Amino acid sequence: MPNGAELFIASLKKLGVSHIFTLVGDHLNEILRVAEREGLVIADTRHESAAVHMADGWGRITRQPGVSMVTGAPGHTNSLSGIATAHTTGSPILAMSGMSSSKMRDRYAFQDMEQLAMVQAITKYAAMPAEPGQIPFHIHKAFLESLSGRNGASHLSVPVDLLTTKSENHYPLPDGPIEIRKPGPDSNEISRLIDLIDKAERPVVIAGSGTWWSGASSELQTFVEKTSMPLFTVCLARGVVSDDHPLCFGYADPTLSRAAAKAFKEADVVIVLGKKLDYRLRLGGARLFSPEAKFAQVDIHPEELGLNRRLEVGIYSDVKLALQALNDALQDRTAPDRSDWLAKVNKTDEAWRQELESIAAAPSDPMHPLHLYMQMRTWVPADATLCWDGGDFVHWGRCSIPARRPMHWLRLGALAGLGACFPIGLTAQILRPNSRAIIISGDGSLGFYAAEMDTAVRLGLPVIIIVGNDGGWGIERELQKGTYNDEHTVACELLRTRYDLVMKGFGGEGEHVDHPGQIQPALDRALKSDKPYLINVNIAGARSPFTQYQLAGKK
Repeated sequence: MPNGAELFIASLKKLGVSHIFTLVGDHLNEILRVAEREGLVIADTRHESAAVHMADGWGRITRQPGVSMVTGAPGHTNSLSGIATAHTTGSPILAMSGMSSSKMRDRYAFQDMEQLAMVQAITKYAAMPAEPGQIPFHIHKAFLESLSGRNGASHLSVPVDLLTTKSENHYPLPDGPIEIRKPGPDSNEISRLIDLIDKAERPVVIAGSGTWWSGASSELQTFVEKTSMPLFTVCLARGVVSDDHPLCFGYADPTLSRAAAKAFKEADVVIVLGKKLDYRLRLGGARLFSPEAKFAQVDIHPEELGLNRRLEVGIYSDVKLALQALNDALQDRTAPDRSDWLAKVNKTDEAWRQELESIAAAPSDPMHPLHLYMQMRTWVPADATLCWDGGDFVHWGRCSIPARRPMHWLRLGALAGLGACFPIGLTAQILRPNSRAIIISGDGSLGFYAAEMDTAVRLGLPVIIIVGNDGGWGIERELQKGTYNDEHTVACELLRTRYDLVMKGFGGEGEHVDHPGQIQPALDRALKSDKPYLINVNIAGARSPFTQYQLAGKK
């Protein structure tokens, strides 16, 4: 007879799970030993949230649930930021927490907590099996919930005694990988959207994460080519159509793209694909878009349609299925002549690029972040996965380096929890062992999961970590200075720590860069190394376009 741990692992294997991300604790000893015996790869971290972030990275890149396991009580509470990050990003994960024995609940037993109550608000599904035989059902249910509609996080808290107790009867193991039926568009709404496109003089297309989750890369490119509309991408859609494509103008983030900010304001039709009209798009409001602009939105989550902005056309559908229907309907049509509008958008984009290059050309001591990024533009390998963490330093890179491949451009997610892209980058390196994950971080952000340098070394993951070291919490420092018109700041200063030496202490490699002439050789040495490599770049604190935009909004 199998025990609960054996049922848990057997269920995961039936669903195609090959990796588990974890930090060991008393509640997990039985299940981890079973997982190892059954051939699952176990990647163990130094902080519980890092384990969940790694599972999140797996969910984003593979589009299948990543699985994390942490111990109960403090292990569970430590994992909550990781769960919330995955859930708000729409990443499918199963986050499992062990917990105290079911026989001792509510009697002040060691590490006895109400774990479900803590996690229900940040998951699509959260449950606690009452007996070992229920475990296969709850795992199957968790996977179904995580992958249905808009993806998200699921959670199971499993009492430690259930994992060691044998089960005479249990729910059937899952039948195999989950297949989810996705909604297709209404043909009348497709016709209405085509009519809207036909009448548009200055349209824009904004593609969000839904284009990645639905696998709509080729369909999206075909759509903008058939309609001759400028495309901007954001969130997990970065690189779904390459920024090098003549109709793709990069970031749909007005804080990082002058072309986006200007085109959105002048557009008469805005087509939003798989993206919430959230804070990044200023809730669809007049600060970013014309009040007269007509909006169309395609989303797999019907509650999003028309939430923050009145829609001319709202299509409840998987993005790929909607784009296929649109492309079929447009098959025999000739793309309208929008050369004047495209030239205008392109002119603004070129002016923005030239402005960034002029900043990079100016001398600065310490060096400006763009001194690094302009050299990185030509150095980054085509197959590298760029993992952008937090910091003003990072924003300069996001607006100056193009995204060229689907899911090779990873960000923190909608919650913007600093540090998350370090462990996410470790997963990218696991999944893409023949290319490099390049993690770009501010010095403040690095501190959240600095001990995961140990994880990178132990697991043999040759990630490249580039740290922009300006000795402070750059965004908040600049926001305080700009808001209060005062050079004095509160709680914003850090030491200019030699993080390259920290990496060496963990057994990796690294070096310190002070001048632009040292950048290229350091990048090349990092690429040749077979160990985790950290480049500590001494930079000036420089107010990024992101922070300038935030300050402008306060005036």
